[in-house]
Amino acid sequence: MIPVAGDGVIYMQFHMPTKIIFGCGVLTQLNSVVKDMNASTLLLVTDRGILASGIADPIISHLNTSFHVEVFDAVEPNPKSTTINTGGEIVRSLQPDLIIGLGGGSSLDAAKAIALLATNAGPIEDYEGRQKYRNRPLPMIAIPTTCGTGSEVTWVSVITDVRRHFKMSIKGPEMFPGVALLDPDVLLSLPQPLIASTGMDALTHAIEAYTVIPRTSITDVLALRAIALILGSLLTVYKNPHQKEGRESMMLGSTLAGMAFGNSDVGAVHCIAETIGGLYDVPHGVANSMFLPVVMEYNLPVSEERYAYIARLLGNTDDDNTAAAKALIQKIRSLSRELHIPPFSSLAISEDDFPEIARRSVQNNSNDSNPRKVDTQGYMEILRSATR
Repeated sequence: MIPVAGDGVIYMQFHMPTKIIFGCGVLTQLNSVVKDMNASTLLLVTDRGILASGIADPIISHLNTSFHVEVFDAVEPNPKSTTINTGGEIVRSLQPDLIIGLGGGSSLDAAKAIALLATNAGPIEDYEGRQKYRNRPLPMIAIPTTCGTGSEVTWVSVITDVRRHFKMSIKGPEMFPGVALLDPDVLLSLPQPLIASTGMDALTHAIEAYTVIPRTSITDVLALRAIALILGSLLTVYKNPHQKEGRESMMLGSTLAGMAFGNSDVGAVHCIAETIGGLYDVPHGVANSMFLPVVMEYNLPVSEERYAYIARLLGNTDDDNTAAAKALIQKIRSLSRELHIPPFSSLAISEDDFPEIARRSVQNNSNDSNPRKVDTQGYMEILRSATR
């Protein structure tokens, strides 16, 4: 968390209760993990794409040898409040002992929200904000199948309120998954565009965690290591996911980035990406990827030293901070092109919509964490820069 003042003392907090099991092939340990959690009836929360890909088949069949498993597969990108409320009705009827989230950030966030509704009455909209629930959510196992979410080690679930077209955050210390099973082998079946967008999403998490105002020395260490791992492996995994070391580095970097931003915060990239995701249903990783270098340029006047430090960590030898920082931004722009990240202009959003996007971005809970103050005019500047 942010440095906290109390009795004249400034101190840091770091909270990460999730047990992490990491390594190629660790999904074979899932039954043992479930048994250790004393569960017998399970609800697997995922999406139809995961089921169609075949990733879930061996997991479900293996679990079915020892447990009663029901599947909720209606999760969509940017999970909607209506979907979560449907899942809430199902979980209250089933009364399982454990929730398993399998998929990208959308499935993991949906699993967290459904675990909350299992033990708390009413719709998910009632729980927007911090620790608005009364009862501890059901225990959860998180199994990420992408290389970018970080949701497996955070206390936040981001759900789109369909009435407001707004991404709301539901959070609380009991919402951390109990266990995260991180198997880099799941990346073998991930399509190239998803490797690109989720990988850039993870990079966004790490860079924002390192530069936001609430950062701490602990989150700095995690963020810097995540940046090095991600930038050292993302292009390799994109071109050749069969490269084992690259898969391991990418998955580990994503999780370290999640640990970092979950205990510091994110900034303007997420504020604008979540706004666009809520209004136009743009996948979160794609929106973050589009705006990362643009927001970095906006933040350059106040983040130059930190950008330069990252650049030198990656091998830049320029003594001038400005030159080194600009080289880092250019490196990320070049990486985006190599990964075929689509430009913001491809969304064909009318400039008439920019003021509303800017207004909503300012209202995001993370806006005050951005290292440079961003008001509506600042977001208008970012949006116009992204169209060039």
